[in-house]
Amino acid sequence: MNSKNVLVISASPRRGGNSDLLADAFMQGAQEAGHDVAKISLREKKIGFCKGCLGCQKTQQCVLRDDMDAILPRMQRTEVIAFAGPVYFYSLCGQLKTLLDRTNPLFASEYAMRDIYLLASAADTAESAVDGSITALEGWVSCFEKVRLRGSVRALGVTEAGDVRRTPAALDAARELGRNI
Repeated sequence: MNSKNVLVISASPRRGGNSDLLADAFMQGAQEAGHDVAKISLREKKIGFCKGCLGCQKTQQCVLRDDMDAILPRMQRTEVIAFAGPVYFYSLCGQLKTLLDRTNPLFASEYAMRDIYLLASAADTAESAVDGSITALEGWVSCFEKVRLRGSVRALGVTEAGDVRRTPAALDAARELGRNI
């Protein structure tokens, strides 16, 4: 097995939140499998909204200066990215959507990204609660010719920080997904 560079981007607004714990489980599995793993927590970052100017299509650089200056190169160099976040109103949380919108500079660049994963937590107990998040991420993935959504984990019925610990199957699934990159 070849070791891969893995980047886990957690959009959990709470340290130790449910999607943050899914991220940690995925990381543990990937590390156990021998991959080089790093994590970025968006709750600690300042990321502005895309202005839609499309200047990045010419320069491969965003006109905004914020924490995306450091995140974009890491995404560009990474083969595997796992996005972890809560489901808000049956879609991606705003923190994650804002990050995805700001990846437009990568569109016209050479990038190493190939495999994408989604680790989602939702208060709702229906499997369909995460469908909107998956659809939104698939829309982003479809813009990058070499990238594929390889898997997802749905932690359902989790509301309070740490509730996912009471559903070990979700944590096990995230760990297993990381192991099987």
